[in-house]
Amino acid sequence: MKKSFTVHDLPLSERPRERLLKLGAEALSAQEVLALILGRGIKDESVTVIAQKLLSRFGNLKNISTASVEELTELKGLGPAKAAQIKAAFELSKRLEDSFNEGHKTTVKSPQDVIKSLKSQLKGKKKEHFLILSLDTRNHLISVTPISIGSLDTSIVHPREVFKEAVSSGAASVILAHNHPSGDPTPSEDDIKLTKRLIEAGEIMGIEVLDHVIVCDKDHLSMKAKNLF
Repeated sequence: MKKSFTVHDLPLSERPRERLLKLGAEALSAQEVLALILGRGIKDESVTVIAQKLLSRFGNLKNISTASVEELTELKGLGPAKAAQIKAAFELSKRLEDSFNEGHKTTVKSPQDVIKSLKSQLKGKKKEHFLILSLDTRNHLISVTPISIGSLDTSIVHPREVFKEAVSSGAASVILAHNHPSGDPTPSEDDIKLTKRLIEAGEIMGIEVLDHVIVCDKDHLSMKAKNLF
């Protein structure tokens, strides 16, 4: 039987780990970085081949980062453990990006400010994610809190869950936000009904709902700007 080619058959100078140690992580290709994250291959298939197939299957790193565990494990050589390693690596990268924004107060006064605050959380998501931005009396962002995942309706997004987070963070006001994976930011009737219900609940709680922004990868819509409530 013909021996399968593995990363150990490469000269030391061409192996991803040795190249990283000698030249730095920035010298590695995307394939090599993925190979290091995955660690090892499977019988008859090296980790570098699996990494290349992963890039070929999804096209680029962005698509890999937004792929679900189920989608990743459809590729031969990627079980739940390796898929989890990939998801964890991209999540760590996202958290590092978010940490760069810590240490200064972000002011949210426009839909564009909302988009900047939510870009990393909602970009590329394939399901609807509903979040709230809690603001202080000067419109400084206190926190961005995910409330639910799935199509919006009153059984999924309940006022008590929304305002529980707002009260616990000491918010003076909130901005609602969710994404439309379809790419069309036009609000549905359920979106509008839910918004009005949350505004009414906010009035009782003494926490103003300033806006509800619908986010798509390349577009967005402010329900307040459109006079939809």
